[in-house]
Amino acid sequence: MAVDVLVIGSGPAALAIAAALVEQGLMVEALASVDPEVPWANTYGIWGPEVDALGLEALLGHRWSHTCSYFGADPQSPATEHGTGQRGAVSHGIDYGLFDKTKLQHHWLEQCRGGGLRWHRGLATAIRHEALQSTVTTQEGQELSARLVVDASGHQPVFVQRPDDGPVAGQAAYGVVGTFSAPPVQPGQFVLMDYRCDHLTPQERRESPTFLYAMDLGGGVFFVEETSLALAPPVPYDTLKDRLLRRLAHRGVQVLEIQHEEFCLFPMNLPLPDLGQQVVGFGGAASMVHPASGYMVGALLRRAPVLAAAIASGLRTPGLDSANLARRAWAALWPLELRRKHALYRFGLDKLMRFPEAQLRAFFANFFAMPPAQWYGFLTNTLPLPQLIAAMLRLFATAPWSVRWGLLEPRGRELALLGRLFWP
Repeated sequence: MAVDVLVIGSGPAALAIAAALVEQGLMVEALASVDPEVPWANTYGIWGPEVDALGLEALLGHRWSHTCSYFGADPQSPATEHGTGQRGAVSHGIDYGLFDKTKLQHHWLEQCRGGGLRWHRGLATAIRHEALQSTVTTQEGQELSARLVVDASGHQPVFVQRPDDGPVAGQAAYGVVGTFSAPPVQPGQFVLMDYRCDHLTPQERRESPTFLYAMDLGGGVFFVEETSLALAPPVPYDTLKDRLLRRLAHRGVQVLEIQHEEFCLFPMNLPLPDLGQQVVGFGGAASMVHPASGYMVGALLRRAPVLAAAIASGLRTPGLDSANLARRAWAALWPLELRRKHALYRFGLDKLMRFPEAQLRAFFANFFAMPPAQWYGFLTNTLPLPQLIAAMLRLFATAPWSVRWGLLEPRGRELALLGRLFWP
């Protein structure tokens, strides 16, 4: 007998939508190639007000009020011990949190168990669609049928199809959790972006810009990560590791003990999937990564209940076939306003990927000089479309001429991307 929904995957996106579906009282099964209890490798950050609005602040492992960024190279400026003083720091004034990965994972798993979700182990290889159900076949020969299949298997999904829209830019990062010979950041501090580049040669400053993302985890333990915002092809891990160690050494800091190494790579500018297909995506499979910031967990938490409610409503509609059920689900996940905002963000990212180091630093210094409500809403994708456009126009109007020209210069595919604001 076909269940209501079959979810494919076992990562954050799969657990988020599976938990939301069982909360709707639906019969849900899930198919995963790995045990859903396997601990997740990467860290997940979120802004404090964002998690507070969801009522999930108890799932944070750490929270910082001392949040800032650095956008000046400052090669000649005096600095305090180890170069971690506040000269040139841009204070953000908004809390930032890091999820306790285990708590977040088990929060969703417990919701799934409470709703009677049944897990299947296997690798999905084929799907067959009929009027009132879809049947997934696994590599092991098992067949699983459901009124609707939700593919939450990641950025390279099993079944969700999207158009080929040119080179895909990846956000790449290499990070270390461990102890250091001296604090790499101020005690109690979270650094969103440190674009200072005084540790690089003049030639390297003309190459792909990277920044430090770092935080004090307490007890003498810190997390430091060298990150490339987005590039196609992505910056190699070896380059990021070399830059991180040289950045630290330039400030008199050495790594004493590595407790965890983080290798992070995900696409930033994926086009939207085909919204008419009978398999519904969620998470990376549905291109839900914020094209300007790389954030996704906040979107998973906000949008999973919306998608689940639309699916539940469709399932309770007499005579609705699976193809139209999928269309309703896609329309709930990617309504017109979100599609237009996605086009704007992709347009902006295409511009930023071509900015040299000095121009990029100037852009971000100007970006975080905007009122916090604007830059926060921009990064979390919570601004209504008119306010998002107003923020982008303000950013352009207040930017230095070098940044304005970079935003105006017609290069690449940005005009085609901007066109999707009007014809998403």
